[in-house]
Amino acid sequence: MPHNILLIEDDTQIVEMLRNYLVKEGYDVSAAYNGLDGIVLFRQSAFDIVIVDIMMPKLDGIEVIKLIRENSSVPILIMSAKDSDVDKAIGLGFGADDYIAKPFSLIEVSARIKAAIRRATKYSNAGPAATTASNQVTPSAKVLSFGVLRIDLDNFSASKNDVDLKLTAKEFEILKLFVTNPNRVFTKAQLYGFIWNDEYYGDENVINVHIRRLREKIEDQPSEPRYIKTLWGIGYKWEGQ
Repeated sequence: MPHNILLIEDDTQIVEMLRNYLVKEGYDVSAAYNGLDGIVLFRQSAFDIVIVDIMMPKLDGIEVIKLIRENSSVPILIMSAKDSDVDKAIGLGFGADDYIAKPFSLIEVSARIKAAIRRATKYSNAGPAATTASNQVTPSAKVLSFGVLRIDLDNFSASKNDVDLKLTAKEFEILKLFVTNPNRVFTKAQLYGFIWNDEYYGDENVINVHIRRLREKIEDQPSEPRYIKTLWGIGYKWEGQ
């Protein structure tokens, strides 16, 4: 059966361009031209993925994402030409899974849709353990400690000074990848491949936002991190002791 896509976008030209292309790719596409109508459509039918613009009338994309996430884990891709909007939707943990930067290529949109659906299917079939990166060395310890940080790998939780950290799923996956591979350098392309299980298109903002938010939660001084070190022009590595 074809996958069902809900497209929420107020630009009619973009809607028609995407709809025509995706229908030819074998998808069923429903469209709404503002956030309020998008939520109405979402509640009326079952969708495999939602693509939502951020700046829209009646209800903006961030509010749409928050409403969808109240009772659904459906993959959500956001579209935006503004990095600040992407930062809000991804970095603040509202629940967006990935983003498409405007202007975009139709081939890229198709690739991201396929990857998002593939990840969602993988999660539902195998559970959180399926996100473990290939070729990584996972220690036998289930709970790791780094100073005041405590990371429970089995329960997907972390705490600092015995206070639970409110990490998003992607933030925890990145943290787990780092702590189970100390001192290993990961390029942004590798991080994207391991965590998003997809080809890297050079969208540094997605990686940068997640790393910055993770640092803000685990580091005492995020601007001078103790744990997640930046190797300029290369990537990141974990130096926790």
